[in-house]
Parts: sequence; C-alpha cells; structure tokens
Amino acid sequence: MLWTQRVLNGLGQIMLQENILCGFLFLSGLFAAHYIYGLAALTAVLCGTLTAHLLKYDKKETDSGLYGFSPALVGVVLVFLFKPVLLTWILLLVGSSAAAVLQHYFIKRNIPAYTFPFILVSWILIFLIRNFIDLPAAEIQSNDFLKWPADYLLIGTKSYGQVIFQSSTLSGILFFLGVLISAPLAGIYALLAAFLCSFLALIFGQAADSVWMGIYGFNPVLTAIVFAGPKIKDAFWVLLAVILTLFIQIILIETAVLNSFGGVLTFPFVAGTWLTLIIKSRLKTAED
Repeated sequence: MLWTQRVLNGLGQIMLQENILCGFLFLSGLFAAHYIYGLAALTAVLCGTLTAHLLKYDKKETDSGLYGFSPALVGVVLVFLFKPVLLTWILLLVGSSAAAVLQHYFIKRNIPAYTFPFILVSWILIFLIRNFIDLPAAEIQSNDFLKWPADYLLIGTKSYGQVIFQSSTLSGILFFLGVLISAPLAGIYALLAAFLCSFLALIFGQAADSVWMGIYGFNPVLTAIVFAGPKIKDAFWVLLAVILTLFIQIILIETAVLNSFGGVLTFPFVAGTWLTLIIKSRLKTAED
C-alpha cells in the first residue's frame, strides 16, 4: 500500500495535489489516451520514487509524492515526442532519476521549484536526442481535434489535459475531476483561468487551432492552482499570476527561442509563479 500511495501521490503532485484518488484519475486519463502514456508515467514515477528511496531522501517527502511528479512528466513527454523504442525507455529511466535528484536539490534549499526539474531535464534530453541521437519521432499522439462548435466549451478541460501532454477529451475531463475532488476551489479557479487565458490568447492573435486545443490554457491552470484560496485577495493574485504566465508563454512561443529544446513545456507556469511570488514578497516587505 505504501508504494501505491507514493506512486499515486506522485502523479497527483503534477497538479500540486497530494491525493491518491487524484493520482488515480490522472493515471486513468493517461491510459485512456493511450496505454503508452500511462505506462511511461507509471514507470517514470516509480523510477523517481525509487531513486529517492535509495538515496534516503526524507520519507515524508517521498511518501507525499514530491519525487514522482517531475519524473512522471519527463516520462510522458519523451514518449509523446519520440517513438517508444528501447533507447527511449533507457533515457526515460535516466531522466526520471535525474529529475528526482534535481527536485531534492531545490527542496533542500527551500526553493519552490514546482516542475522546473522536469523542464530542465526534458530540455537537455530533447536537445541531445534531436541533435546527436537518431531517435524516430513518435507515431502515437492523443489528439482528438475539435470538430463541433459546442466542443469549444471543452477548452477548459482540454487545457487540463495539456498539462500532461494530452488533448483527448476524456483525459482532460478525468484530470479536471482529479483536481476538483482533491481541491474544489483550486479546480474551479484553474478552469476559469484556462478559459480566460485561452480567449485572451485569441484576442492577442495566437493561432486558433492551438488555442482551442488548450495550448494557451494549461500553464495558467497550474498557476491558478498555486494561488487559489478562499479570500478575495487570492482572486487578485490568481488573476495577476495567470496573466503573467500567459504573456510569458506568448512571448516564448512568438520568439521560438525554446523550439530546439522541445518548446515552452511548463516553464511559463514556473516563471509566472516565481514572478508573482517575488511581487507578493516585495509588497509584504513594503507593508511591514
């Protein structure tokens, strides 16, 4: 039961939830899209958690899934971009362990890294694969593109799905339900943030197909979850943070500076969150 709890918590922590039911719904959503995505996430979170266990990291941190979520994202992004041949799985294991070690580095220094270990490890691996390793591109992708005008109402759950590189309708709904069950207020805030930022992206001239698929909503989903709270001032911080996140994403996509490394991934979420935390800290210092 302990390892099951660790694995499911690790999956739930992808969206900052220490909740085994949430993790189970995330895993279900990945398997619903394609068994390869579920298998990759499961393998990666096990590898990251085992790395933390062998290196004797804090048991409470390991049990809560803090060494599973970045590895899980590394695993999914590798099979999302590259054909799941033997070398892909080997790189997945290496990347998962590296992400867990990097997560520990930030935790020990009390730095809120969020998904940054996943981002850094993935950027390095993707760059190396594309430039120095002959690894074929993936043939499977869970993209069921929107076909009907009514489907635009699903842009919020599509954004949830894109957090773990899924655009299937069922996956997005399961991911949303996972957060909603674990943290209802955060789940609703994140859904609203996805809609808001998606329509702002349209206003600012971003490609409609990408917007409808949730590409401009998934980073705001994560940012909203961080700052969601019951107070009125929490709504202000959510709004500020998600707008910062959106504009960082638009700038990075427009300039294409990260294309060689696999794209923006969840970096806009991390950068937008860091900036908002700095602003909050400065304002609090000024008030004191």
